[in-house]
Amino acid sequence: MSSRILISEIFGPTIQGEGSLIGRPTVFVRTGACDFRCSWCDTLYAVLPEYKAAWTPHSAAEILDKVLLLTNGQPILITLSGGNPALQPLEALLDLGHAHGCTFALETQGSVPKSWFARLDHLVLSPKPPSSGMTTDWATLRQCLDMARVTELQTAAQSTLCGPQTVIKIVVFDEDDYAFARQAHRQFPDVPFVLQSGNSAPAQPHNDWSGGGDDSLAAMSSQRIEWLLEQVTRDGWFDATILPQLHVLLWGNKRGV
Repeated sequence: MSSRILISEIFGPTIQGEGSLIGRPTVFVRTGACDFRCSWCDTLYAVLPEYKAAWTPHSAAEILDKVLLLTNGQPILITLSGGNPALQPLEALLDLGHAHGCTFALETQGSVPKSWFARLDHLVLSPKPPSSGMTTDWATLRQCLDMARVTELQTAAQSTLCGPQTVIKIVVFDEDDYAFARQAHRQFPDVPFVLQSGNSAPAQPHNDWSGGGDDSLAAMSSQRIEWLLEQVTRDGWFDATILPQLHVLLWGNKRGV
């Protein structure tokens, strides 16, 4: 059972709604279990142990079969989310998916370094700011970055340097969160940074969808984006990328879209 992956849900194709891959068609593979308890978490059904009965153990082949069923057999970007997907044994899934032409993006808070990070195509490290109520271990986050850095793969013909495209993404609600993002950037100045406007509303079941986004969420996002732009302009932080949660603007806080 140690090679089985706890799955909360698999859905798509949809669009990646946040981070450096925003707008890309993707299938989400959301794992169950997390080592954090963020105050504004919008996927508690994939975090809290009281939902564990709904998390189903899957083999890598079973997961890929479900993904390819959703895409009519076509390869796609698979987004590994959670919970914290770094808690799961994902090596076999990465190998099998790559063999079928799929690519992988994983988002984690950077609390559990894994050697297989180097086999991802995209890695989003999302340390949690003060508004989350969590504390970041910077040394562990650095270990995660080190795990993802260029590795050497030996082939019969040549040595190939490879590794995932890695970014740090920080959700920003307020001044303290922005100061945290600045602190992170000072520690990791060579890593691309994404600042994402915070969204504190909880996720709703997918069957509550009524069409369209929530005007209040859109207004809140717009205000925070404008405020973030003012901050980075003041500080001359012009290589930061500022983004909303696109899926929230389109559909509100709905699960499974």
